[in-house]
Amino acid sequence: MSALLNDAQPIRFYRPDYHVRTPEMRSPEYVQMSTAAAITLGLVAGRMHRTACTHCLNLLVTYPEGCRANCAYCGLARHREEARDYADRNFIRADWPAARYDDVIARVKAGADKGQFQRMCISMITHPNSNDDTFVLLEKWVSAVPQVPVSILSNPTTLEKADLVRMQRMGADIFTVALDAVTPAIFERTRGKGVDSPHKFEHYWRAIEWAAEIFGPEKFGAHLIGGLGETEREILEVAQKIRDTGGYNHMFAFFPERGSLMEDWPAVDRGQWRRVQLARYIIDYAGGSFHDMRFDGKERVIEFGVSGQKLEEIISSGKPFRTSGCPGKDDDISACNRPYGDSSPTDILSFPFALARRDVARIRRQLAGEDVPAGL
Repeated sequence: MSALLNDAQPIRFYRPDYHVRTPEMRSPEYVQMSTAAAITLGLVAGRMHRTACTHCLNLLVTYPEGCRANCAYCGLARHREEARDYADRNFIRADWPAARYDDVIARVKAGADKGQFQRMCISMITHPNSNDDTFVLLEKWVSAVPQVPVSILSNPTTLEKADLVRMQRMGADIFTVALDAVTPAIFERTRGKGVDSPHKFEHYWRAIEWAAEIFGPEKFGAHLIGGLGETEREILEVAQKIRDTGGYNHMFAFFPERGSLMEDWPAVDRGQWRRVQLARYIIDYAGGSFHDMRFDGKERVIEFGVSGQKLEEIISSGKPFRTSGCPGKDDDISACNRPYGDSSPTDILSFPFALARRDVARIRRQLAGEDVPAGL
């Protein structure tokens, strides 16, 4: 993904490449957004490889003092306070420039995105003001742009059950929990006491249970990251548990974030990732079950629990290997396509577009254990 500078934009818009200190840039007046969203809105000139846009307007609450958590894999982690400005930090491999929230809404209402956005997502961080400001952003959006549904990417550490009830009543369409690490031990090592961070596995799981109760089936989900040290069996067992409660699994491939505590940790193994993507799709959308799958001695998937013919049809469709997230107009294709959020265009791990035959052919080779790139 490349963003080209264009100083002629009429909006007051701060781009990380300028390295401007902006202490007044604070939610709810300001929000950060993904570079893909900024390109789709026309705020940054640029293009995205093999796709014209992102279908989800990913917004992030922002404060000069930043996030108070210290997740080992995250570009927003507290330990990166050496960055000259919080807005300079990258997040899921992309810059997150900032703009006035009112200006963003005005551009969406004026059709600057040419009607591409099928969803908006408010991403919370660990900050004393994050809860209150999320309510302000939600209320303003639902009032101004009711035709574009809102997802909440939550911070369970600061939320109570009553907060979820309030969000749902205010018009939030989907509630998601970035569980990320799928075992208590890995969570503790990457998100909890092991890295001097406040998050707790049981709090995150409790938020998933609240979401199931308050938002209901098909209206909540969890983010899971493949490649943090878990086995394929472990991540798929959690995926099945979430599906059994009525939720969906939004998969992310671990790809080391520059400047994070895990920047030297290897990216997820390609074969492992493809098997997990395929099995997750079968669990979420093809009527399959983790309990019908078989694993080898290293807890790798060796049978997917469906017939050979059905498996071939699923692989050939390419859908399991697309970015997974909150839905848009299509039931099983994510509006949140996050272009190149977990990989580069030269070796695509989550495809932000429909796969071509050559893409599927490369994925078949990866499933077979060959170390080949699936990109460009």
